[in-house]
Amino acid sequence: MTRTTRRYVEWTIERALFACAVGSVLVTAGIIGVLLFETVAFLREVPIGSFLFGTVWTPLFSDAQFGVLPLVGGTILVSAIAMAVAVPAGLLSAIYLSEYANPRVRRVVKPVLEVLAGVPTVVYGYFALLFVTPLLQTFLPSLSSFNALSPGLVMGIMILPLVSSLSEDALHAVPNGLREGAYALGATRMQAALRVVVPAALSGISASFILAMSRAIGETMIVAIAAGQQPRLTANPLVPVETMTAYIVQISMGDTPAGSIGYRTIFAVGMLLFVMTFVLNLASDWLRRRFREVYA
Repeated sequence: MTRTTRRYVEWTIERALFACAVGSVLVTAGIIGVLLFETVAFLREVPIGSFLFGTVWTPLFSDAQFGVLPLVGGTILVSAIAMAVAVPAGLLSAIYLSEYANPRVRRVVKPVLEVLAGVPTVVYGYFALLFVTPLLQTFLPSLSSFNALSPGLVMGIMILPLVSSLSEDALHAVPNGLREGAYALGATRMQAALRVVVPAALSGISASFILAMSRAIGETMIVAIAAGQQPRLTANPLVPVETMTAYIVQISMGDTPAGSIGYRTIFAVGMLLFVMTFVLNLASDWLRRRFREVYA
């Protein structure tokens, strides 16, 4: 390849990469623009205070109420259950893979664990509805057929690879010199892992937790299938709830006339969901920079 040809190829690749970057920015800006335009149109008819702090959500009834707190509460409830499963299990598996497993086991177990992230979420949804819920009902007879507990547990299994993989990468990046120093001072392997390695990797671990929470909040099919579609403000995981994403799926079926106030609730809820996940991503980035340890 001549110098002129190489220069032309490099110029072409550079422009193509620049076009991809600009395209992704434009797509993001377009999504935000559509959400913002429709949300503003919705808030012209519904006061923002009633929307954010109302406790009744019946936008399709004749006596429509637009309090989004039941949807937010259902989303947080299911996500909290998922995090209660994913955080301890993911962190413990990350510690095992990083500190205890030999390289051969790590090369096998980590990809197998990450396969869980590739299972379609609709499969997880029906697994929660048809297997986990009947199983739980044998121990909890009062558990409804649609509930927050079952999809929360299954969602925790779904996001477990995210917590485990990111945390394991953060733990694996800690220099061996810190471990050797702990061993030289008489620490056991567990003491070195919990008191030296984990604190040193805290920025990556905390970022993985927040990213997993963001993933749980934005999950759609599991809650749409197994959580029910009854918006209620409750902390009881045994009863049906409706999340923000499940509501968007419900209205997007096409039964609601486009341009109506009920139709615009999709964009208002979507905008609120976007703000919540965006804030979580900002928090993740702040924690990563705040607690990041730089080793020479």
